[in-house]
Amino acid sequence: MNLRPSPVDLSPLWQRIRACGMLTVAVMGMSKNTGKTVVLNHLLAAAAAEHMAVGLTSIGRDGEATDAVFAIPKPPVMVWPGMLVATAQGTLLRSKVRTQRLGHTGVHSPMGEIVLVKVLEAGEMEVAGASRSHDQLRVMAQLRQCGAERVLIDGALGRSAHASPALADGVVLATGAALGGGLLDVLRKTRERLALLSLPAADALTRQQLGPFFDAAGVGLWAADGQPIWQAEVTSLNAAAILLEQAATRQPGLVAVTGAVGRQLWAALDTLAQRHPGLRIVVADGTRLFVDAADLHRLQHLGAQLMVWRAITLAGITVNPFSPLGGHLDATELLAAARSAFPGHVVTDVLLADAIQHKK
Repeated sequence: MNLRPSPVDLSPLWQRIRACGMLTVAVMGMSKNTGKTVVLNHLLAAAAAEHMAVGLTSIGRDGEATDAVFAIPKPPVMVWPGMLVATAQGTLLRSKVRTQRLGHTGVHSPMGEIVLVKVLEAGEMEVAGASRSHDQLRVMAQLRQCGAERVLIDGALGRSAHASPALADGVVLATGAALGGGLLDVLRKTRERLALLSLPAADALTRQQLGPFFDAAGVGLWAADGQPIWQAEVTSLNAAAILLEQAATRQPGLVAVTGAVGRQLWAALDTLAQRHPGLRIVVADGTRLFVDAADLHRLQHLGAQLMVWRAITLAGITVNPFSPLGGHLDATELLAAARSAFPGHVVTDVLLADAIQHKK
């Protein structure tokens, strides 16, 4: 296959990743068909143009020929010589490129063990990686041991754990017409997701107070003066009733949760915010919140302060004007509107950028 990686001088997204020293970058789609794989290919080509030894893995599966949900063709993952890939053994049987086996990870998946390979030629490849965060950390460490200078993590439908700052230094958010509803709705839905991903980090004093707690796990309550009220290594899924019980006869000023926050636990936090004005709430990061932007606004209206233990760094936002279900948007109009709606962020349409590069 006669392929050449694109030059990177017109890729503001890749330039920001390099300038900010992001060594692990997660590509996260707001829904299916928002262009996540195209964005991943753009970044892989940029790395190849710089002759960078980049590592690639996935929290799900990508590069397969047909979308499992919509039964439509999918863009393949395009890899380049010298790249290091951590993928399930089963995907290598369908690979269209030659690879060199580097080693085993000891991490298993439904498609077989995750193995490490080096790409020997440019072409298409299917990638399926570890689904659990602690396995991802292990796989990424092994990619770096094999020489990866940067690691790209491909996302999966309905999954955001790979975008956690516990795994990734930076996140690329892919959005677009596939969200449905027209231009204004796409911008609104994207803004709501950004509200979750852009929550502020806890201040230095709070971090000092909660350091030992976040090194462990569970749910905890502290008084406004910093004195501990209650802590337990209880899963966040079962914490709502216990949390309300422990706070019933106390005056908490701070609540911290290390795990996921779903609807039931969020309802308990909302109740505490109503009872205790000025309540501070610290969660692990924005990917652990399974709530809506309206819930955040209500909490703020109650006077509570929501913070995260680790803030997410957004590398950029990419927009895709096409939808497999119809309702395409004008590419230049969408890009201009998104740049106006999200100032301070790198916003790009990587296909438009690549088209400009190829005309030169």
